[in-house]
Amino acid sequence: MLLPMLYVMQSCDDPKNANKIDNETTVDVMGLNFISNAEEAGHAEIEAAKVAVNNSKNQQVVDFAKMMIADHTAAGEKLNGLKANELVRGQFPVNEEHQELIDTLAKLSGGDFDKAYMKFMVLSHQEAVSLFEEGSENRSNRVQDFAKATKPTVEKHLESAKNIFASLK
Repeated sequence: MLLPMLYVMQSCDDPKNANKIDNETTVDVMGLNFISNAEEAGHAEIEAAKVAVNNSKNQQVVDFAKMMIADHTAAGEKLNGLKANELVRGQFPVNEEHQELIDTLAKLSGGDFDKAYMKFMVLSHQEAVSLFEEGSENRSNRVQDFAKATKPTVEKHLESAKNIFASLK
């Protein structure tokens, strides 16, 4: 059974705490958490989408997966620009929990795969909408701008995922 993605958001108003992670970063802990969670989730969704392109025989699911790869790759490039502007270093690859989910997906096929993948996409995009809502209120104008600009695409993905998932039942 696939579990929803979990985002760890800490409440902290002290930008100096973020500097403990990276001595030069210009964002506070909330901004750093937003950036790291957005990057990791994007990588996870791209990896899951690659599995979907290979495993699914349902054209709707394959088209959705291709959209995930294209849109998340583009968002990742913009996020890299945000990281550079905010002096955030390091990479935030797919975490262990998401890798386990992707590995589980890779073992499925047919309708079972399609349902599991689309359920994962619904849950992950519900979490992402919340993440981007919080990012839209971040202290950093650059984080806010990125979150506000990207959120409509995330919401579009959520609606598409819900519709495809509903059609699979």
